Amino acid sequence: MAVPPLSRPIRFIRRGEVVSVSNVPPSRTLLELLREDLACTGTKEGCGEGDCGACTVVLGETDGGQVRYRAINSCIRLAHSIDGMALWTVEDIAHEGALHPAQQAMVDQHGSQCGFCTPGFVMSLFGMYQNHVCKGEPISRELAQEELSGNLCRCTGYRPILNAAQAMAALPPVKINETALLRQLQTVRAEPGVTEAGYLAPRTLAGLLQARANHPEAQLVAGCTDVGLWVTKLHMEFGRVLDVTQVQELRRIEQYPQHIAIGAAVTLADAYAALVKDRPQLHNFAARFAGLPVRNSGTLGGNVANGSPIGDSMPLLIALGANVVLMSVRGHREMPLEKLYTGYRKNVMAADEVLAWVKVPRPQSPHPNPLPEGEGTEEKDKKDGIAPSPPWGEGWGEGPERLRVYKISKRYDDDISAVCLAINLQVENGKVIAASIGAGGVAATPVRAVKTEAALTGQPWTQATVRQAIATLRAEFSPISDMRASAAYRSEVLGNLLQRYWLESQGLQQINLASFRLEEAA
Repeated sequence: MAVPPLSRPIRFIRRGEVVSVSNVPPSRTLLELLREDLACTGTKEGCGEGDCGACTVVLGETDGGQVRYRAINSCIRLAHSIDGMALWTVEDIAHEGALHPAQQAMVDQHGSQCGFCTPGFVMSLFGMYQNHVCKGEPISRELAQEELSGNLCRCTGYRPILNAAQAMAALPPVKINETALLRQLQTVRAEPGVTEAGYLAPRTLAGLLQARANHPEAQLVAGCTDVGLWVTKLHMEFGRVLDVTQVQELRRIEQYPQHIAIGAAVTLADAYAALVKDRPQLHNFAARFAGLPVRNSGTLGGNVANGSPIGDSMPLLIALGANVVLMSVRGHREMPLEKLYTGYRKNVMAADEVLAWVKVPRPQSPHPNPLPEGEGTEEKDKKDGIAPSPPWGEGWGEGPERLRVYKISKRYDDDISAVCLAINLQVENGKVIAASIGAGGVAATPVRAVKTEAALTGQPWTQATVRQAIATLRAEFSPISDMRASAAYRSEVLGNLLQRYWLESQGLQQINLASFRLEEAA
């Protein structure tokens, strides 16, 4: 195919100066730009797929009059996507000849051995420093583990790196002049966005829809955490790229009485924060979705539109009854999320359509009908056959829905699911009055377990009902065998997870790593 003209220069802020790089092909990654064009070899390439974190850098952009800092994987991030942002690599953070606290803490705590992964860890620590230490927020061990989950190391055993994360706050502070940086960012952003070139990055929804109509052959990207693999692993090149992440309307999360609408350009980190706000029991699943650098780049809209059968967002969203909104210059249409897919990575979207919004119902109010006099939430739970939330772990959340989402993967953190199962039941007076179940990794697409929902709805919430539903769930899908799991394993695990849900509903605790407490096992 004919290659269109390259876009205008990429312009970004680095070390207090505006950097301008010209003649960058649409498919070039940020890591390639850094190492090969700018000779910034401190940033390493390990896996080339956003898995190890050796390539981590930090981006900054304006957010409500402040600078928002995000650690991201440069190996699968397209270079053009950082246009108008600030960038920090491991070479940029030392101040006046002194190491940055993120670097000094790693030295003091002996957090580096072979050193290959160290630049990535340092940059994740730098992002943590900016987002927490500079705001006076303490870094707990749990926070450090969550925010470093996207960085892998084969030498240290992680303990000294976690120690370094907690030690940063005690070192002499280093602050970025955000007032000056904001002025620079506003100046760079004041220039018009790319409109006619190899890399299209419209800033308005109308501009995006028109660009999609004009260039249906363009490769759509959002955070590029999956398309980036096509570049690094399959060596694909795109003549034209259409990036949705600069569209201001789609960078919003809109709150409505009955639902929230998450724009297609909202990062996974922000999207899951909104979901967790409504349903706190999703926190652990949100952290396990991927490492923080992936969640900081990837978008919920991109995860849904990509349609991978092992994408973790979709089983949860199916169980929550989410809809998607597709838009084009011709108008828009809305449908249940599971109706979007027609086959493996295939969907109903026309060539000129984009997925614009994901609409997620809010939880029902805790008690739509007044409780009988003298009856509290715990008494109602017992009547329904549901144990109260444990003092630790995920809990059940508020309201009548009893939601759990389970991810089975080879690694606990920073890994892709073999099986994902989301179960959302409503139980009243010991009977299942509503069931909504989403599954991933068991079919060519993310799917709703409609037969299992039917087997549960209207039945008493008993072990006998669960046993029958387990048999139905295992027979409902025909999974494949691949490098992550065999078909037999996947079918067996599906039923086991429903059994786990039953056991948790009966009050059994410490059957997952999130709720396990070492002192309790002593």
